[in-house]
Amino acid sequence: MNLVFRPIDLETHAELCVHFRRDAFTCSFNDGAKRFALESGEHGQAYLKWLKKRIIACPESCVHVFDGQEIIGQIETELRGQEKLGYVYLFYLIPSRRGQGISDQLHTYVMQLFQAVGVIRAQLSVSPTNKNAIAFYQRHGWQDLGIRPGHTDINLMELTIETL
Repeated sequence: MNLVFRPIDLETHAELCVHFRRDAFTCSFNDGAKRFALESGEHGQAYLKWLKKRIIACPESCVHVFDGQEIIGQIETELRGQEKLGYVYLFYLIPSRRGQGISDQLHTYVMQLFQAVGVIRAQLSVSPTNKNAIAFYQRHGWQDLGIRPGHTDINLMELTIETL
């Protein structure tokens, strides 16, 4: 499958971004919809403001994943240059595309992006109840560091990035 990764066009796809992010919360937490609304605003206003800043800082760090003309996924990352740390906020695929190995291509995209900008460590947060996500990350070499500081129900994972 030949996927294309394009910077998110918020003018056109803001509602879709909110839908994807809300669904990710719902998949990750028992109270995901409520948690999304508390963190992002009922209609995702705070999330969209945050996402716009991420896109302006580095358009390639927040992308939609296209299969032909269909948007089938979304990636959100942040590049913290001085720390040489990359942070993955979201790996997302629509439900009909999960479990087909497509997520490996999303992971590859992020690793190539991080390598290109000199990131040497990457981190992400994951719900310890999201066993599928944890298995995916561990298969790609991510290490579970345990409970994320300042949280009670989110784990922090880390990966050392191979240099080019």
